[in-house]
Amino acid sequence: MISYISRLVYDFLIERGISKVTSQYLNAIVLLLVLLLIVFIVDYITRKILLKTFTQFAKISKSNFDDLLVTNKVPRNIAHIIPLLIALKFIPTVFLDFQYFENIVEKGLKVFAIILTLWIIRSLLNTVKDYLKTLSGFRDKPIDSYIQVFMIFAWFGGIMSAIAIITDIPFFKFVTGLGAISAVIILVFKDTILGFVASIQVSINDMVRIGDWITFEKYGADGDVIEINLATVKVQNFDKTITTIPTYALISDSFKNWRGMVNAEGRRIKRSLNIKQSSIKYLSNETIETLKKIHIIAPYLNNKQEDIEAYNTNNNINKDYYPLNGRNLTNIGVFRKYIQTYVEKHSAINKDMTIMVRQLAPTPQGLPIEIYAFSNDKRWENYEYIMADIFDHVLAAIPYFELEIFEYPTKITN
Repeated sequence: MISYISRLVYDFLIERGISKVTSQYLNAIVLLLVLLLIVFIVDYITRKILLKTFTQFAKISKSNFDDLLVTNKVPRNIAHIIPLLIALKFIPTVFLDFQYFENIVEKGLKVFAIILTLWIIRSLLNTVKDYLKTLSGFRDKPIDSYIQVFMIFAWFGGIMSAIAIITDIPFFKFVTGLGAISAVIILVFKDTILGFVASIQVSINDMVRIGDWITFEKYGADGDVIEINLATVKVQNFDKTITTIPTYALISDSFKNWRGMVNAEGRRIKRSLNIKQSSIKYLSNETIETLKKIHIIAPYLNNKQEDIEAYNTNNNINKDYYPLNGRNLTNIGVFRKYIQTYVEKHSAINKDMTIMVRQLAPTPQGLPIEIYAFSNDKRWENYEYIMADIFDHVLAAIPYFELEIFEYPTKITN
């Protein structure tokens, strides 16, 4: 039957006195047009049926996986398989008298079959990727990296298969011959290989997740990770710009990940102010009595003054001429205790974490007094407000302790 149909136009033209060669060409053209028409009709019908079936199934399904299959064009790509098989089946019939053209078209269809297979694989992988990103356990994982790695190998295998088909060289023999140029391949795919290894290490060691706040000074990145793929990591900085970092830089260079702070119960405040060292002195009894009017350190001053007086009396310390003798209160010590008490009582400070006001080593710019504590609120704007609120108060309190903040002299111009 097929043989009869393949010669139907040819026999009709021969009967009309058309030459054999012309009849063969016209017969092949007509059959090719008919085959193309059939292929397009079958492809259209198959696509409509599959798309409608998947859409109806997606409506009644509770999972969104089938919706993602439709979104990523999986049914559309699968629908091309049946028309492709029909074309491969009937191409020998169409080019019955033209073996050369039959060979070229068959190779073209086989190459298209490889491309179609890769399209289907890519659509399925994109569907899996989109589905996993809807699950809370996978949202911060570098799924894109693994999809890209698989697709690189798939495209590499597909290209090799296509070249083997076009050159009529057996696939395994063709791949074996690539050993001689393996060094060139490694050089070409160097960044891909480095990115692949880096993405695996980043994932296994849980170094970076999507959503992490990282600071990478070398690349000027300071913001949230929005994408991790095979070659790059994208960071949206706080000024809304995007910084792209090579994935392998995460394991070859040093960067800061703020995830520990975000997951902790507080955000650290670590800032110091420099006291002018010439303003540091012993406190007189009159000054101590004045400072007792400050409620939060009045109990401390009462207890401390009693302890000091008892010690000096028991040891017959004479401080009439030299206050240096015996034990004394200093304005810097009382000020440090005041800050400690103030920070401990501050409502925005986490009382379960370290709270410390310490004196650092003296510098040419004064004596640093550092506040080390953790705010309850970790949000950036609120954290800055809390820290500013504390230092506003502390800076305003300095003169009451007869201390001065260090400042560089201002040049006076006439």
